[in-house]
Amino acid sequence: MVDIDGIVEEIIYRNDSNGYTIITVATDSEEITIVGTLFSVAIGERIRASGTYTSHPIYGMQLKVEQFQSFMPEEIVAIQRYLASGVIKGIGPSLAKRLVEQFGLDTFKVIEEQTELLAGVKGISEKKAQEITSVFYEQKKMRQVIIFLQEFGISLTYAIKIYGEYKEKTVEIVKNNPYQLAEDIHGIGFKMADAIAYKIGIDQLSPERIMAGIKYILGQASLDGHLFLEKSILTSQATSLLGVEEESTENALFELHIKQHLQIRNKEGNEVVYLITYYLMEKSIANQLHELATFKHPVDKNIEKELLEIEKAQELFLDHKQKQAIIEAMNCGVLVVTGGPGTGKTTTINAIIKGYEERGFEVLLAAPTGRAAKRMTETTGKEAKTIHRLLEITFGKDELHQKFERNEEYPLECDVVIIDEASMMDVTLMFHLLKAIVPGTRLILVGDKDQLPSVGPGNILKDIIKSTYISTVILDKIFRQAMESDIVLNAHKINFGEHFPLKGNNKDFFFISRNNAHHIIDEIVSLVKTRLPKFTGCTSHEGIQILTPMRKGLLGVEHLNGELQRAINPFSKDKKEKEYRKVVFREGDKVMQIRNNYNVSWEIVSKYKYTIDEGLGVFNGDVGKIIEVNHYSEKVKVKFDDEKLVEYDFTNLDELELAYAITIHKSQGSEYPVVILPMFSGPPMLLTRNLLYTAVTRAKAYVVVVGMEEVLKKMIDNNREVGRNSTLDQMLGEVFSL
Repeated sequence: MVDIDGIVEEIIYRNDSNGYTIITVATDSEEITIVGTLFSVAIGERIRASGTYTSHPIYGMQLKVEQFQSFMPEEIVAIQRYLASGVIKGIGPSLAKRLVEQFGLDTFKVIEEQTELLAGVKGISEKKAQEITSVFYEQKKMRQVIIFLQEFGISLTYAIKIYGEYKEKTVEIVKNNPYQLAEDIHGIGFKMADAIAYKIGIDQLSPERIMAGIKYILGQASLDGHLFLEKSILTSQATSLLGVEEESTENALFELHIKQHLQIRNKEGNEVVYLITYYLMEKSIANQLHELATFKHPVDKNIEKELLEIEKAQELFLDHKQKQAIIEAMNCGVLVVTGGPGTGKTTTINAIIKGYEERGFEVLLAAPTGRAAKRMTETTGKEAKTIHRLLEITFGKDELHQKFERNEEYPLECDVVIIDEASMMDVTLMFHLLKAIVPGTRLILVGDKDQLPSVGPGNILKDIIKSTYISTVILDKIFRQAMESDIVLNAHKINFGEHFPLKGNNKDFFFISRNNAHHIIDEIVSLVKTRLPKFTGCTSHEGIQILTPMRKGLLGVEHLNGELQRAINPFSKDKKEKEYRKVVFREGDKVMQIRNNYNVSWEIVSKYKYTIDEGLGVFNGDVGKIIEVNHYSEKVKVKFDDEKLVEYDFTNLDELELAYAITIHKSQGSEYPVVILPMFSGPPMLLTRNLLYTAVTRAKAYVVVVGMEEVLKKMIDNNREVGRNSTLDQMLGEVFSL
């Protein structure tokens, strides 16, 4: 760690959105370039900073700041430079000179404490004087708070986030209940808050600590898809995590229940504990589905006759399940249509849409992700939106502050809502969707119940089907055209736990036997780089996608991406790159957005470089290509598959991953012309039947499995599904039984 002490000479670059700043500092012996989150530092200030030296490819040696303190300038010349820099809105170079000439070393005291004297200076009205004093006070307070927070090991980035949330109440909140940070500040979890509390000296047996720990455990469970934990399991985990007696945990649980932070209810003779938000959401979903499903729609007597006319006019053959789905759609309030690949879901939905439109119904189409919505648009010929866009989402500072404009007070204006890829819907998205649908509107959920469940918590589609209270049609006939595809046939065999021959005259499903991880990697590289582009006309950036169950290991996402990057987009003097957390991002790389960012700006430009569309928001799973790495502005520019151009600060590169290979979970809702599956030993919980089924059904034209036949067979045999704690099926039973 290096310590420096000097005067800020120049601000080379500052990103106002995240505080990333490049400055030069003059010490007694040299001029140093400093980089870091230096939100409020201004020219003329004295700065003490600690950090480590790094080498920049353009600017040479820089001090990367980890901690700093800045001090107001104390000399006349420095005071004038500080004010002239524009750090205080309303004061420029000429006004700064007049202020210093009139008040000298007392200038800051006058600005802060004697606003009436400030208003006597030429060019400053009483209103402007008040504004200048207010800005100056805010900056001073922020400075003091950040110094206070750094004493407890809080990074500059988080210190600025915390101050932005609490302002002048920051010190009081952090001292009295640092666990509040874990609830309010995105990125600060219980463990960080607990470390701050320890440094402050908060008692280990503090009720606030134990309650925060309980909520933390339930929050972690939600990351695995659970809406609740059994009370006995929760108590055991909390007691172990917090190092307290079981009685203290029981008392905290009771208090959280009384305060309505948790809900405790009985499930099959056991007490289970929800975070109150998830409980209310699941209960609301059950009530809303009941209201929609029991709405009395007039019986449509013409639909069966119309089906005969549709079949004749379009030379279609609809099997009895498809006809049942279409008839149900015209006569009931909520319908689930589920089925595997090749079972006619698209044909059925298109017929349903046509039937509704012929009756003059307004139909809205949507899907949980942008990729799924795009596919729905292509298969129906009608515009489909993401559910977020359909509900007109707006955003605050981060994911925790999202808001849907469409709700019970401003509902969707339509007669029918059709949702595709419904297996991807979690409890939060379903809750907000149903809030925006008024009774009398029909809802159709389309999806494959055997796909992986949603990334977010809940088990919406399976629970609805399991309940048996919502009309459900399971399409299970594989149509003749689909039967010509080995991908479709093998997917269904996988789903039924059947083995199938891997050698023979396969049309679109190929197996390459390799028994060594390194040999599998070599084979994949050869396929992606030369053989498959020649055979299929697809490239890694356009059409070929490697899907793997794992993140770690030789055949995990991280290692595979490094190998594929070296083969497909190797180092070149003509390509700029940026290393971030041991990952190199290089111009030409295929990348994926790995979390929702609702505030990032994007634009779409014409070939003549004119902006033809712009907006906010890039979403988890969006894939693109790095087209520019700019070391001067510290930005990476990505062009996504939907033509959106997005700029990322170097400090925000944790939102991107290389995407030559992605996990099977990340592929949900997508289709790729060519899918490559590495098949090698790994944890049984990752080598499951429904994971393999999901991967195979992502392919439109070709599947290539590279690896060990016995592992493929083990995956087919492993019907283990990690259970999810949810009770929507039970809640539906309760509300329909009233």
